[in-house]
Amino acid sequence: MEVKINREIRNYTESVFFGLSMRQLFFSIAAVAVAVLIYFLLKPMVGTETVSWMCILGAFPFAAMGFVNYHGMTAEKFIWAWLRSEMIEPKQLRFKANNYYYEVMKDTIAAHEREVYKTHD
Repeated sequence: MEVKINREIRNYTESVFFGLSMRQLFFSIAAVAVAVLIYFLLKPMVGTETVSWMCILGAFPFAAMGFVNYHGMTAEKFIWAWLRSEMIEPKQLRFKANNYYYEVMKDTIAAHEREVYKTHD
């Protein structure tokens, strides 16, 4: 008998049904429900091929919410972090170069330039 252990204990997820975690199972069921709802609502209005693409597009966000994991964040945490950094609290970082050598030597350089201009006059 072999027991698999993750290298990183924080990556452990408990399988509930068919190897899916509770989160993945919930969002998979939600994706299927949305696809079925879209199918029955739009089938009388549009063709089969069009409604099948609409079902896929409608179910995709729900399926992605259950399976996407980016830098240890779930999909909704990532979306919230992105919205905060790009829309809610954007920061403009401006680069301003500081030449410390010039600041220290400013008086010496100015004196040298005055001497040079005196000799050319």
